[in-house]
Amino acid sequence: MADTFSLRCYCYLDKMQPQYASFVGTITQGDLPTEGMAALYVEMAPGNEVFRVVDIAVKATEARPGAQIVEREFGMFEVHSLLQAAVLEAGNVVLSRLGLSIADRIKPQVVSIQVITRVDPYQAQLINRFRRGSMLVAGETMLVLECAPAAYINIACNEAEKTASIKLVHVSSVGRFGRMWLSGTEAEILTAKNAAVKALESLEGREGA
Repeated sequence: MADTFSLRCYCYLDKMQPQYASFVGTITQGDLPTEGMAALYVEMAPGNEVFRVVDIAVKATEARPGAQIVEREFGMFEVHSLLQAAVLEAGNVVLSRLGLSIADRIKPQVVSIQVITRVDPYQAQLINRFRRGSMLVAGETMLVLECAPAAYINIACNEAEKTASIKLVHVSSVGRFGRMWLSGTEAEILTAKNAAVKALESLEGREGA
């Protein structure tokens, strides 16, 4: 299995922050997470393997599945629980069954960062058309951060909220790249940016695409 299976992302969140958990609740089609839960995101190829892997994880532990997504190239799933041990055990069971380790994941890469000060009213309105989180208000500073593989954007967003007083506007964690949009004062956005980058750069893994 290790020869054909690609572990693209293995991303553990120790404690979902209030805005982040609320945002996930607006998009998930599975079990709803709440603030304070631990979560695990795993992205893989081939994508269809996600169905078997989720089944393994939920049968073996108390962790509940929030997402199970297969798109053109990759598959991704998320499990969560109030018990950190249950989420960690779900990850261990999956890795064991696949004959892989965390070291087999792809190391996240920050692809682009944009800090836009004094957002124009028209720009704010365009972004608010697709957002699922807080409203972006004209005059705020906005952070747009992009990373690969996509699912790592979840830990970047959660750690940013831990560190700074920001508003979560939108997160996209499926596909080739993950993206997040945050807003707030310039000082808080810069703090959030540093926290997000630090979280991504602290994760070890193999080089990959």
